[in-house]
Amino acid sequence: MNFKMWLKAIRIIPRLSREEWDKLDLISRWLVAVRAAVLVMTLLSAALGGIMAALDHKFNWLPFSACCFGLLFAHAANNLLNDLVDYIKGVDKDNYYRTQYGPQPLESGFLSLRKYLLYILVTGLLALSSGIFLVIYAGPGTLFLLLPGAFFLLFYTWPLKYLGLGEFAVLAVWGPLMIGGTYFVTAGSWSWPAVLAGLPYALGVTTVLFGKHIDKLEADKIKGINTLPVLLGESAARKTVIIMTALQYLIVVSLVIARVLHPVLLLTLFALKNFYLLLKVFRAELPAEPPEGYRPEIWPLWFVAFTFDHNRKFGGLFLLGLILQLFISKT
Repeated sequence: MNFKMWLKAIRIIPRLSREEWDKLDLISRWLVAVRAAVLVMTLLSAALGGIMAALDHKFNWLPFSACCFGLLFAHAANNLLNDLVDYIKGVDKDNYYRTQYGPQPLESGFLSLRKYLLYILVTGLLALSSGIFLVIYAGPGTLFLLLPGAFFLLFYTWPLKYLGLGEFAVLAVWGPLMIGGTYFVTAGSWSWPAVLAGLPYALGVTTVLFGKHIDKLEADKIKGINTLPVLLGESAARKTVIIMTALQYLIVVSLVIARVLHPVLLLTLFALKNFYLLLKVFRAELPAEPPEGYRPEIWPLWFVAFTFDHNRKFGGLFLLGLILQLFISKT
């Protein structure tokens, strides 16, 4: 077992040679294949839903843990399916962006199609088993969350992403389905205030996807992948990211004023420094090469790096604020 590699794969998407891949243990390979570094966004969304349930004195560890487990493996299965569909459609050929920032196990020849399908099967079954447990435990109402989630998992890469609907799907999944859904199974009831309170973070996750799609806008356009940034055009897509990021702060402040959130959530304003940096980057020309100090393992990704960093800082502060709100409510 290579614990060091596990931590690395959770922190970043590592670049590996075939020789390095062959030396990895099974868990390390799985973590790399599912792009485990981005799963933190799912874990944070589930945590937000759970804390909001606790704020309403309705927290239950068993369904919350099962929900976190299921969502993580569902996201992992979705990432595997994305790479499978792109491989079958030939999207990742000719040094496409996906193969530049990290290994695509099929395109890179690290895994045979048979083994890759086994990865998908096992990962998907683990996610499904959690979903079935929650339907039995929390009631048939959970199906209204499980079925849309399964739809987005199966059809995000095609046809949704090709029709400019992928970004809307992510906003729906990381908002009502994940945050609202975790609250529902944890608390045993639905809460629109919880969904509304989770909207700022859902917007942040959507900006990350926007940043990624802006980075590969020209490559997607050539390959006929009509993501929303392709349909909007680069200038409008950049402005959309700026607007969505600004909305994260405006919604938090509005919810504090409306007393839906405690004033301690104004901690998120400490992420404004990252927003200012994001604003500068999205209003400037794309550099021809990585500037000094820019991490080489990330290049040629550019815009997504700044949206991801901002979302990580904002999301961390948002989570901390809710934890403090929970502590204040108990004392």
